[in-house]
Amino acid sequence: MKKLSHHFSAAWKMYARFGARNVSGVSLYSTAAPRPQGKFRDASIRRLFRRISPELPSISIVPILDQWIGEGETVNKSDLVTIINELRHYKRYKQALEISMWMTDKRFYPLTRLDFANRLDLIAKVLGTEQAENYFNNIPSGFRVAEVYIALLNCYGYNKQVEKAEAVMQQMKDMGLSRTPSAYNALLNLYYQSWNHEKMDFLMREMDEKGIRLNKFTYGIRLSAYAAESDVEGINKVLARMESDPEIVLDWLVYSVAANGFTKAGLADEALAALKKSEALLSSAKKWSTAFECLLTQYAAIGKKQEVLRLWELYKMKQQVYNGGYISIITSLLKLGDIESAEKIFEEWGSRQSKSKYDIRIPNFLIGACCRKGLLEKAEALVAQVKVEGGKPNVKTWSHLTTGYCVRKQTHKAVESIKEEISVAEPWWKLSKDNVAVCLDYLIGKGDVEQAEEIIRLLKDKDFVSMDGHERLLNKIKEKESISQEMLYMNGYDHRWKERKSRSLEANEDSSSEAGFSE
Repeated sequence: MKKLSHHFSAAWKMYARFGARNVSGVSLYSTAAPRPQGKFRDASIRRLFRRISPELPSISIVPILDQWIGEGETVNKSDLVTIINELRHYKRYKQALEISMWMTDKRFYPLTRLDFANRLDLIAKVLGTEQAENYFNNIPSGFRVAEVYIALLNCYGYNKQVEKAEAVMQQMKDMGLSRTPSAYNALLNLYYQSWNHEKMDFLMREMDEKGIRLNKFTYGIRLSAYAAESDVEGINKVLARMESDPEIVLDWLVYSVAANGFTKAGLADEALAALKKSEALLSSAKKWSTAFECLLTQYAAIGKKQEVLRLWELYKMKQQVYNGGYISIITSLLKLGDIESAEKIFEEWGSRQSKSKYDIRIPNFLIGACCRKGLLEKAEALVAQVKVEGGKPNVKTWSHLTTGYCVRKQTHKAVESIKEEISVAEPWWKLSKDNVAVCLDYLIGKGDVEQAEEIIRLLKDKDFVSMDGHERLLNKIKEKESISQEMLYMNGYDHRWKERKSRSLEANEDSSSEAGFSE
């Protein structure tokens, strides 16, 4: 369900700009102002944003703002708020906070109640809960309105601080600020994250008793919770209530979430029916690509290959398909075990691909599937094709090949691929101890000390093993002693190594595995 979670997250963001994320990766609640449709009022402000947007998220943009004013340009408060919302949309919270502070410190614009709430949220995201609490305590009492309290509530929710969130909620109740669903939704989402579903039910009963109308977010949180638990009765109960609520406009995502719950419960027919309802509402999608890609993977999850292919053709008719769409269809077909059809889609993608913007993730899905199926010659041919087409194999590419070679006892080839894998490994990459141990034992067994030492040196250069560990391992090799996984672990940095499944499991692993959805 990893792929589905990604799509649900993207889809819910159509509704919610920021906020706590639930256990499925779905963003369900927001205090932020919505992004305006036109974004920027004139070409001048678009130019300013174009100066800001290329900068790395860690770089201060205050000098850019100061330079803009120094050049005689102007910027009003609404422009700055628009840019802040754009930066937040791309999770560039630090820079968004810088503009918020510059807006008052340099331009002396007064803050509204919503400005205080948004700044509080940014402080929480950038500087942490303690600084957010300090800022909250210094907000003038006249500006501590519901939106500000909800921002603080979200701050605690994001950090899963249940007791503090409940205390804020009680304050809001005492002050009469909890008469709308917003605060309840924030707390509901926190209970969802902490799997406290009894409190979710209590909170929703309280809303009913107080006459606080449930909105789409309220229903969405509860529906997602039931889906996460594969609670079919609960899913149906929420759907029935939403369908009977005249103020709720149902959309494709509601039924998509329900279908996910049915799929997890093993009810393929119910999931199919929900997906058909979801598909019938695709016109409600604000971003069609997200909706199509989500449904593609869901049809695949219940084994409906013809539905996948039908929807793919419809997708291509409706709009231009970008890399995300190709990833969805290829992974869906691989999940269904149809490597041949996935290859055809890959060829189609390759014919449209620019060499300067080659996305190695897409061939990697196919290469990984071929390696797991033992189709190593086909995997090698794909790697060669990637190079011809201007692509560059990355650490995942070589990892797929290394594992495939080790599983199929082609260790002489695994030696070469693991050297490539280590050479291009980034600091975040975790290496398989099992694969390294297999390759080293093979080299020691055939007396190839030179290549074994080369691998150890690469491990040291890429910080997989410590300097002292490097020397100990070299001594073991010179003495022609076997190198075990435990030995690598003891002489290395544990955060750089990953555990792998047994060889027998890997050899029989089908393309619906997590590795099939890796890049």
